[in-house]
Amino acid sequence: MGLRINDIVPNFTAMTDQGEITFHDWIGDSWAILFSHPKDFTPVCTTEFGAVAQLAEEWEKRGTKVIGLSVDGADEHVQWKSDIEGFANAKAGFPIIADTDLAVSKAFDMLPAEAYLPDGRTAADSASVRSVFIISPDKKVQLIMTYPMSVGRNFAEVLRALDGLQKTYGAPLATPANWTIGQDVIAALSLSDDEAKEKFGDVDIKLPYLRFVKA
Repeated sequence: MGLRINDIVPNFTAMTDQGEITFHDWIGDSWAILFSHPKDFTPVCTTEFGAVAQLAEEWEKRGTKVIGLSVDGADEHVQWKSDIEGFANAKAGFPIIADTDLAVSKAFDMLPAEAYLPDGRTAADSASVRSVFIISPDKKVQLIMTYPMSVGRNFAEVLRALDGLQKTYGAPLATPANWTIGQDVIAALSLSDDEAKEKFGDVDIKLPYLRFVKA
């Protein structure tokens, strides 16, 4: 069975370009985002890592650690970061996991158990390793996104989703379509109208099951 929302993320020890980490210890009490890539020195991935680097202050504001993963080695990650930083004009201060044996990719259900890296491989051999996992401080998966090789990920959307998760985490709330910070949110159906009013103040009842409250 694959990894699902609310599962505790696999714990692992792995080498990164910044040294060895144990994943749960690295997360600590923070939110965390793991974003994975099939190969270093590839075009779409370089733009994505650059986008993550440019958002460094936004991740920090939200108490969120970010970590990359690629199936190449740590030395290659160090070299690749030079390209990333030159392209993005931003410091790529986050670590990148060296998943050379595919152990982490398989633990997170990004590749089948029998997958391996053949000699002379290309990114297509590990194409499914293009996922995003947002993880809460209790080490549980809160969101999973997986993209094809040809479509670059929208990290503004990852940031928006993180905002929504942090707004609703442990609260009887949900966010509507296209929600951004400052907009009204939805009171959960676990609350009656009176309970919603007592907890949140004014309740804008659009439908019996759709009730907006101030964020």
